Amino acid sequence: MAEDLNWAIGGEAGDGIDSTGKIFAQALSRAGRHVFTSKDFASRIRGGYTAYKIRTSVDDVRSVVDRLDILVALTQRTIDENVDELHEGSAIIYDGERSWEAEIPEGVAAVDVPLKSLAEEAGGAIMRNVVALGAACAITDFDVAYLDESLEKRFGGKGSKIVGNNREAARLGQEYVEENYELDLGYELETTDSDYVLLNGDEAIGMGALAAGCRYYAGYPITPATNVMEYLTGRIERYGGHVVQAEDELSAINMALGAARAGARAMTATSGPGIDLMAETFGLVATSETPLVIVDVMRSGPSTGMPTKQEQGDLNMTLYGGHGEIPRFVIAPTTIAECFWKTVEAFNYAEKYQTPVYLVADLALAVTERTFPPEAFDMDAVEIDRGRLIDESEVGEWLDEKGRFRAHADTDDGVSPRAIPGTTDAAHMSTGLEHDELGRRTEQEEIRVQQVDKRYRKVETAREREEWACREFGDPDAETLVISWGSNEGAIREAMELLAADGIDVRFLSVPYVFPRPDLTADVEAAEDVIVVECNATGQFADLIEHDTLTRVKRVTKYTGVRFKANELAEEIAAAIATEVTA
Repeated sequence: MAEDLNWAIGGEAGDGIDSTGKIFAQALSRAGRHVFTSKDFASRIRGGYTAYKIRTSVDDVRSVVDRLDILVALTQRTIDENVDELHEGSAIIYDGERSWEAEIPEGVAAVDVPLKSLAEEAGGAIMRNVVALGAACAITDFDVAYLDESLEKRFGGKGSKIVGNNREAARLGQEYVEENYELDLGYELETTDSDYVLLNGDEAIGMGALAAGCRYYAGYPITPATNVMEYLTGRIERYGGHVVQAEDELSAINMALGAARAGARAMTATSGPGIDLMAETFGLVATSETPLVIVDVMRSGPSTGMPTKQEQGDLNMTLYGGHGEIPRFVIAPTTIAECFWKTVEAFNYAEKYQTPVYLVADLALAVTERTFPPEAFDMDAVEIDRGRLIDESEVGEWLDEKGRFRAHADTDDGVSPRAIPGTTDAAHMSTGLEHDELGRRTEQEEIRVQQVDKRYRKVETAREREEWACREFGDPDAETLVISWGSNEGAIREAMELLAADGIDVRFLSVPYVFPRPDLTADVEAAEDVIVVECNATGQFADLIEHDTLTRVKRVTKYTGVRFKANELAEEIAAAIATEVTA
């Protein structure tokens, strides 16, 4: 029996692939199994190949692998796209009554199920995918009753009859396979009493925003960031907040800026093209010293690029984007759980240092659903720090000799007092022009230097006060050091297990803080081989490591639009160890 099971459904966009996969993922998690999902979908509403894959085990799973055990194929292309991952003992569920003749690879079990006919028997052809889920339950000896709650959650709003029809469709699929096939492929989906939460990175960001006290979100729909807005819609209102769908990204960031100036914890989220458009206002946010969280869920670029594909190509934009010199923080969660916690941190840092914060995720984090124990999101552990936010009783400390509020006071740590509009005696100006301590525009050289230095001093203060730590895994004395950032952590950790089996020990530093970031000089100098892993073409994070440490590093990059897989990374890292550092 395989330690884990890899299941997929594939067809064309519009065939209900995503909802079918999510139903099965929820059923598996409710059965006490760990789940890790991945999606492959075209940048269109209908047509084009799309797939939903699930890796499931009673043990924790952190990555996808190059193995597929059960494939629900609604088209021949589904088989063709996945043929390299099929193996002897895999099973393909397909509908032989359809017009296409499935070409089944040798050694793979062909499970011909009349999906459409059985779905019509249950109440409608639209339920053919649910019939396929029932067939998968039969092959894996998984109790079809676990699907019931997921079907209720998915279709409950459409009435009990629709829910009942879908339950019947699943059972017809199960019964058909049990009655017509004698399969012994060794798959048995063991269940446990464990209780897991299933969510993706976009949802975790939205949940983190609510926990952090975000009460205003403005955004424009863009793949793969839209689910942040969808998660908040209908939820943020319960806490007195608002979601506004703006007419474009420019409006979105300006609306969020206005809400933040008014005292609300505010956020916007977008992807690469939207970040480009927001760059000008980003400078205004920093110059006016307004706390704001901007989420960039990266995708393949440049230009429109590949909107539904994976990449970590926006790093330089978040670090350096915008005209002039703009202080900022850049935080990149490394896991879905960290999407929650780093969102909370982002809001705290934004207000503590009155500086814009980029929260940088990517498509692999955004759309991947993974199971977690509920305690991974302990709301009692969430701490809110609103920084130097003052009320009427404190205003007097920050008035000049004429009784005017110094909203941009030049302080030792660079952090000025912040008063919400309407605070008695704290009236002040804010402008994108260079300004003095009162917020009045100026071109005086001394004041210009004072304010620029003051704004950057906040970053240095944060660098000294906060713990910009890495997450460390593996043998601390290993000669090979792997460094990465963002969503690659899970695949690298599983790759380390494969490498260990081949006698290769690796130390791994996963870096969630891009700027400010930890000083890795001592770690790099202590290693024989230093390998930086990232999903882009030029090695943008590797450039930062070389800049910081003055040491050449090896690079493992990928920019095909597909995330790293554990076994692939194990091979790439082993190959990198065997090569010389390129000049």
